[in-house]
Amino acid sequence: MNYIGLVIGYIFLAPFIGGLLDGFDRKISARMQRRVGPPLLQPFYDVIKLFKKQVITVSSAQTFCLLSYLFLMILTGTMFYAGWDILMCFFVMSTAATFLYFAAVVTSSAYATVGGNRELVQMMAYEPAVLLTCVGFYLAEGTFSVGEIAQSEFSNIMYLPGFFVAFVFILTIKMRKSPFDTSTSHHMHQELVKGLTTEMGAQNLAIFQVAEWYENVFLMGVVGLFIINSDPMSIIAAVLVIVAVYFLEILIDNSSARMKMDDMLRLTWLVTLFTAGVNVLVLMLVRIF
Repeated sequence: MNYIGLVIGYIFLAPFIGGLLDGFDRKISARMQRRVGPPLLQPFYDVIKLFKKQVITVSSAQTFCLLSYLFLMILTGTMFYAGWDILMCFFVMSTAATFLYFAAVVTSSAYATVGGNRELVQMMAYEPAVLLTCVGFYLAEGTFSVGEIAQSEFSNIMYLPGFFVAFVFILTIKMRKSPFDTSTSHHMHQELVKGLTTEMGAQNLAIFQVAEWYENVFLMGVVGLFIINSDPMSIIAAVLVIVAVYFLEILIDNSSARMKMDDMLRLTWLVTLFTAGVNVLVLMLVRIF
């Protein structure tokens, strides 16, 4: 497998793919709400406009934290598409999320701080599912290597359906979709609205948006990892599943009311423990017998 091509493609193409996915998100959401919606390329127009605005920062440390967040998200995807250790990929992603938290609270803004604290709660909610996903791949393939997992004889979703459900469930949190848009939101129904991005403006907000695009492309890659195998035709199946999952997230976002943090935490852990936990027990029993 040409990992160098995948890495170069991720570094240079992920922002464009992520921006297009964002544009489709806005367009499909508008159609679901019986609106025309913005142009497909509107996310790119917004980011370009933000980069052209006068730079006024509440704290110079915020820019450093956001650049660290962006760099670590690029590093996460680079490691993943290079076929490295998936456990290390998720560890770097969690470190990136920590820098995003710092970028919010370093401003001493009340709204940004509340949003940052909610971001920590969201991390507590999805991290168990993230770690269990790594465990599931190891139990199924005996390795954490993304390259070896992608070259397996059969699609791992055959062995890891519970892990797949748990991971897709926490994608709603990672992609900041309703009902789990507690730390920041694009919708006015959320009482905090911008939350941790309240004090981000001009290039800082643009950096945050580009980092989010990188993250979404990485997360969709993990979804594809459940499907892809040594058969080249599995790539087509993986793309179709990724499109279906992304549409599902948009549908959930537009048909759900925001949930309280405590309820989000309990529900996420319950779904994770039930789906992934049962899947772990089944895999262990299969290995024993």
